[in-house]
Amino acid sequence: MSKVGKISEEEIKVWLEEVKDPEIPVLSLNDLGVITGIDIADNGKVTVNMTPTFTGCPAMDVMKSDVEDVLRKKEIQDFEVRLTFETQWNSNMISEKGRAALKKFGLAPPPQHNLIVDIDLLEHAICPQCNSENTVMKSPFGPALCRSLHYCNNCHQAFEQFKPL
Repeated sequence: MSKVGKISEEEIKVWLEEVKDPEIPVLSLNDLGVITGIDIADNGKVTVNMTPTFTGCPAMDVMKSDVEDVLRKKEIQDFEVRLTFETQWNSNMISEKGRAALKKFGLAPPPQHNLIVDIDLLEHAICPQCNSENTVMKSPFGPALCRSLHYCNNCHQAFEQFKPL
């Protein structure tokens, strides 16, 4: 029997805290801002909308499968997990908790912005090791589409930044 009549959108969101980004396992999909909608229809069907951080993000299929696994584990029988671009993702959607987790993981969080991203914003990164702004971008292309490579002139450490979008 499904628990549909007994759950709320907020409860589902709490369940989805356990779903982590496969490339950055300290970051939940909620904190990443990828979960862009949860709906419980009158007939009990649960729909979870997910928006990729990048078009063609190779991790989206894994994330979708992980969300489906959580819903099954919670005995939700009628559900759909949709990859959608109805809500356009941007890096401002990363929660403060998510930004702190990125930094603790060793990735510079993207700077907050007014939805206009230019090269200056991409080049600017604060070192997650020593908090220095004396950094330089070495490459806009990191190990994943969502990251760039930087170097800190103060602590002499290389680091990645989650790209501002």
